[in-house]
Amino acid sequence: MKKYLAEAVGTLVLTLLGCGTAVSLNCGVDTASVVGTAVAFGLAVVAMAYTIGGISGCHINPAITLGCLISGRISGKDAAGYMAGQFIGGILGAAILFAMVSTDQVLAGCTTTGANSCGEHGIMAGLIAEVVLTCIFVLVVLGTTDSKKGAGNFAGLAIGLSLILIHLVGIHYTGTSVNPARSLGPALFEGEQALSEIWVFFVGPFVGAALAACIWKCIGEEK
Repeated sequence: MKKYLAEAVGTLVLTLLGCGTAVSLNCGVDTASVVGTAVAFGLAVVAMAYTIGGISGCHINPAITLGCLISGRISGKDAAGYMAGQFIGGILGAAILFAMVSTDQVLAGCTTTGANSCGEHGIMAGLIAEVVLTCIFVLVVLGTTDSKKGAGNFAGLAIGLSLILIHLVGIHYTGTSVNPARSLGPALFEGEQALSEIWVFFVGPFVGAALAACIWKCIGEEK
């Protein structure tokens, strides 16, 4: 149970701080806003990796949990518990952020939760971006956390830095999710387009995670 609670706490922090930064930067598409948001998500992952990594492994992302399940690193029971905790944490994080900014007159004209959306770029572009970027991200996670070939204590740093890079690429297309739990919570409060397109941020990351697990099985596991 502690592992599941840790995943909830970690996902809450990721959603609150990452999306909170996007909102505080006025959800802009200017260079400073994009870089600031990317760095926030990456640093949140690094912080949580060294906070709860020893308890749950710090997945804080259902796509990562799926990749670990397919790779045989986690049982089906734990995977279900992890995902439940992650989705609950994502919703709570979005709820806290919504409570913080919904009455803020300065931010009234901006999205209040940093929800993901394909916007004017189109569903197909967003779906491709989420599949490919999640695949890369989960592959980094599987590689750096491998018990024999991984990066050891530096895994959390490598994962966080890779998430920054992924956000720098993906924000243009979808706002970058690569994490269904991070997307669901904000979408529930945002509604409208964000909620109608939520399937993209489930299908894309889960397909990408499955691909990453298959790739790692081919290149990383001992025959």
